[in-house]
Amino acid sequence: MARMTAARAAVEILKLEGVTDAFGVPGAAINPFYKALKEGGGISHTLARHVEGASHMAEGYTRTKPGNIGVCIGTSGPAGTDMITGLYSAIGDSIPILCITGQAPTNVIHKEDFQAVDIASIAKPVTKMAVTVLEAAQVPGVFQQAFHLMRSGRPGPVLIDLPIDVQLTEIEFDPETYEPLSVYKPSATRAQIEKAISFLLASERPVIVAGGGIIGADASELLVEFAELTQTPVIPTLMGWGALADDHELNAGMVGVQTSHRYGNANFLESDFVLGIGNRWANRHTGYKLDVYRGERKFVHVDIEPTQIGKIFPPDYGVVSDAKVALELFIEVAKELKAAGRLPDRADWVASTQERKASLLRRTHFDNVPMKPQRVYEEMNKAFGPDTRYVTTIGLSQIAGAQMLHVYKPRHWINCGQAGPLGWTIPAAIGVAKADPESPVVALSGDYDFQFLIEELAVAAQHRIPYVHVLVNNAYLGLIRQAQIGLDINFQVNLEFENINAPELGVYGVDHVKVAEGLGCKAIRVTEPGQLGAAFEQAKKLAAEYRVPVVVEAILERITNISMSRTMDISDISEFEDLATEPGHAPTSIKPLKV
Repeated sequence: MARMTAARAAVEILKLEGVTDAFGVPGAAINPFYKALKEGGGISHTLARHVEGASHMAEGYTRTKPGNIGVCIGTSGPAGTDMITGLYSAIGDSIPILCITGQAPTNVIHKEDFQAVDIASIAKPVTKMAVTVLEAAQVPGVFQQAFHLMRSGRPGPVLIDLPIDVQLTEIEFDPETYEPLSVYKPSATRAQIEKAISFLLASERPVIVAGGGIIGADASELLVEFAELTQTPVIPTLMGWGALADDHELNAGMVGVQTSHRYGNANFLESDFVLGIGNRWANRHTGYKLDVYRGERKFVHVDIEPTQIGKIFPPDYGVVSDAKVALELFIEVAKELKAAGRLPDRADWVASTQERKASLLRRTHFDNVPMKPQRVYEEMNKAFGPDTRYVTTIGLSQIAGAQMLHVYKPRHWINCGQAGPLGWTIPAAIGVAKADPESPVVALSGDYDFQFLIEELAVAAQHRIPYVHVLVNNAYLGLIRQAQIGLDINFQVNLEFENINAPELGVYGVDHVKVAEGLGCKAIRVTEPGQLGAAFEQAKKLAAEYRVPVVVEAILERITNISMSRTMDISDISEFEDLATEPGHAPTSIKPLKV
């Protein structure tokens, strides 16, 4: 048996579990682990500027490729508490990340030692496991269990807290005979799938609601095959966007009270049966008016997590299963039904969904100065191709982006769905670009999200991690301002001020170009819509040449109300701006406007 420190054993297990990259910030209580990381080799480490940033980098890294598990590392005390937002983000969206923290020595944890905090208790509600390891010999088993839990059932994050004396203690560990634990994923039975598909056969206007679980299970190709076999239109959720290409003839658009298409909501409201796979009926998708969302429709819900079935509303039938296993069985049964001539002809229903897709469009082409945000997304559609990985978190920028941008592949819309922490975008984009340096990465932020963890731009500059960051700046907390309309207030949401060092900005305040350049990046400011296309092309060239992030700041009109429901009802969406009434109003829409 090999003898090594517990910290070194942990590093060896990371490598044996497939980890090649980590993000973090060293400190006194985690330094033995960093020593093992250096001496063990084989893991590339990206030094973050903030530990919360490291946790978001780990999430972006995980979400980029099937099988990835992002690792973030920090010292004792505030490093762990800084990671809590990252853990909450990860568990909310079923993303496996591993957070490793240092801790005070075991004999003084309870004595209010410097930076000693019970991080395991703090992290428990937002992890699948959070543990402070008090015996060095337990370290291999705890790390083995961590990877087993992160990959089994509904994926999610784990936190392992390592007291400094535990890290330094020598133990017996044999890397050559280490084996990861078998992953558990619940599997549907043939009988369950036959019953589920009987609802589909009995319906006239079915839709599939495709959730993030399909992307997490790497089952997007199976979804497409099943939809094509049964000629069933697909409605991706925000987390499932990209599972079916936007331009696929069975893509019926997204549904919801904010991140939705006009035609998506209309198509859903015409349906009579919904097959939900790997989705959680999130409130931004269903709205709060569940009587409207449910209507007279029948629902079948397939999800990997047993307690998710019936959590929001009781389906007519529920199946606990990994999405990939379920879809393999759905395809098997559908092929048999097709061979027997028992699959209904859905041509008219499919055609009607595409008719709405070509007629119910929002306008994107505006020539206003200052710019309307819709024009920014139109120009993004022109400039960035189907291989682009978009990264964004929350705000009017994300909502408008989801309404107007186009996504063609799984894992090419990487969005923090449930938690939505401001500041997530920059570090998550760094994690995505680190995981896939070959694909173009485009981040999208409002000015407030951009400012939250702006120091992480220096991380990408230091480590030569290029991407393009589109910053839409109206010097406002736009989503919160819009949410305050119903309360008849406009309070504490204004970010404008006259910057004495940049009078040319007027009231737009922060000089993001200078800040980005000061952090080692390139930046371009755009004030007129006609400049956007050239700016995006220049940004791509600068990113490739200098291998750093390039910020394209679009100066927007101060107030634009983005389409959404003021009543949280998917049948009651307020369209604040002019709608598309001629093809030139929406030149980059998936289908040309049919009038």
